Amino acid sequence: MVTGAGRGIGRAMAEALAGHGASVAVNDIVAERAEETAALINDAGGRAAAFAADVGQHAAVLEMAAAVEKELGPADLLVNNAGIPGSFSAFKFVDSQPSDWEPFLRVNLYGVLHCCHAFAPAMKERGWGRVVTISSEAWRMGTDYGISMYAAGKAGAIGFMRQLASELGHDGVTANCISLGELDNLPLPDDYFARYPVARAGSADDVVALLLYLVSDEAAWMTGQVLPLNGGLS
Repeated sequence: MVTGAGRGIGRAMAEALAGHGASVAVNDIVAERAEETAALINDAGGRAAAFAADVGQHAAVLEMAAAVEKELGPADLLVNNAGIPGSFSAFKFVDSQPSDWEPFLRVNLYGVLHCCHAFAPAMKERGWGRVVTISSEAWRMGTDYGISMYAAGKAGAIGFMRQLASELGHDGVTANCISLGELDNLPLPDDYFARYPVARAGSADDVVALLLYLVSDEAAWMTGQVLPLNGGLS
């Protein structure tokens, strides 16, 4: 199950998992995007199905989980990728209202809770599972860019994932986070990455490489971790 897989790194992760033999449930809030990703996978010889749902709605996620199990079987892997980007949060906290906060917490935090609540119990029952949440270095590094609620949602999801790892480790289920710096899908000035020791944007290939390790049997002893993938920024 890959959420937010209708485009960008979500699509890249879904395609990579399919390329390694997984049957992939492709989620996106926009049905057409999910269907396009699923079609790309199926046309390449993989197996995928599209599931449109808003991860910020618990009932919708539970309904999606039931549909996934019926069509593809129970999910062994959950990649929490869906989120509202920090670039959408161009407001300073002191100038904001609670109505401004809600979308970021609903999707970036509660979306993770909803998906884990829907998919992790079956992993526990079967005695094997992998949960990976895509986060951001915004949780670790303060900026003056007006992304306070984006950072709050990401930090909350990280704290939750560490606790989930503690609860499910004895049941063969691991839970880890990939904490990203800026990727090459954003239009940024050429000199933006001068402050990165590896002076370039991250790529989908960078993210996929780490994801494939975390969902593998080789990563069975790694859980509760927040892995920075950011060109050395932090």
